[in-house]
Amino acid sequence: MNTQASAIILAGGRGTRISHLRPGLPKPMIPVGGRPFLEWVIRHFASQGVGQFVISLGHLAEVAESYFGERPADELSIKTVREPEPLGTGGGMLFAQQAVPDADPLILANGDSLVLAPLAGAWQLLDDPTVDGVVLGLDVEDAARYGGLEVDSSGRLLRFREKQPGRGLINAGVYFFRRRLLASFPDKRPLSMELDVFPELLGNGAKLMTHRCCAPFLDIGTPESLAEAEPFLARHWPRPNASVAIE
Repeated sequence: MNTQASAIILAGGRGTRISHLRPGLPKPMIPVGGRPFLEWVIRHFASQGVGQFVISLGHLAEVAESYFGERPADELSIKTVREPEPLGTGGGMLFAQQAVPDADPLILANGDSLVLAPLAGAWQLLDDPTVDGVVLGLDVEDAARYGGLEVDSSGRLLRFREKQPGRGLINAGVYFFRRRLLASFPDKRPLSMELDVFPELLGNGAKLMTHRCCAPFLDIGTPESLAEAEPFLARHWPRPNASVAIE
């Protein structure tokens, strides 16, 4: 495991489906279990050896800026950056990575979803210098709500698939990128990871592997899933190592 790892957490979306439930709060800052949901995301990655974070902000950025400005100091380095305009997931990463110019590789994750997966297997894949990046894939019983991943027998990512019902391997929204890949991102804004960046990288022959695992997973993008957040933590926290990699 890379104990000096750096993560970019995207926390700038508007969260239109649940904004009426907590007006004045950006989605990742909604309290769950006495803390902003984003704090649980950070704590999980910290438990997996990540020590440096950049939080990319947009909608209601001042709420998170105030929280992290007053957050008690600990062993973590947490910086916030505010996007000048909506940049999309890929554009947000390119903007935020400037705050950690020496970090390589970089983790990218969403601040409104919590994936309690062990990351050691992803770091092991990056021991191979020919691997350009790793996508975290979750094996789930019903993939109807999520975009899927198509991989070959070695676990190399071939393409993203549309949402399909039934058991499948879904995109967990956690990515590991070697810094050399950033130069290959398309030059457009807003820039989507799934719609723009990955098709470009795969089309150019980038070697992207999948770390396939089973793990507790929650996104808080709907009223129903937000209501499940506290029961989810009660069931699964602090048990990040309860997730298991699939050989």
